[in-house]
Amino acid sequence: MSCDKSSPSVCPPVSPIVCEPIVIVRDHYVPQIVPVIHPIQVVDKVHCVPVEQHIYTYSGREEAGNATVSAKSQKKRSAHVSRARHKK
Repeated sequence: MSCDKSSPSVCPPVSPIVCEPIVIVRDHYVPQIVPVIHPIQVVDKVHCVPVEQHIYTYSGREEAGNATVSAKSQKKRSAHVSRARHKK
C-alpha cells in the first residue's frame, strides 16, 4: 500500500512522533550589588623635633665720674651661644 497525497483515504491515519525537546539556554546576566567595605584608619602622630633657639644676654653699666652704677642682667647663656660667638 502506498501513501499518495492524491488519495488521502487510501493512507491510514498515523500517530505523530514526539521527539525529546531540544534545550536552548539563553543566559542573561543582571548586575547584583555586593557591598565591599574598605575600613580606613587615620593615625595622627606628633613628633617632637628639637629646634635651637639662640638667646643672647647682655649686661651694661654706666659710669659717672668716680661713682659706678651697674644694672642687673640675666646670666643665662647656652653652650651653643658661646660656641657661636667663638666661631665668628
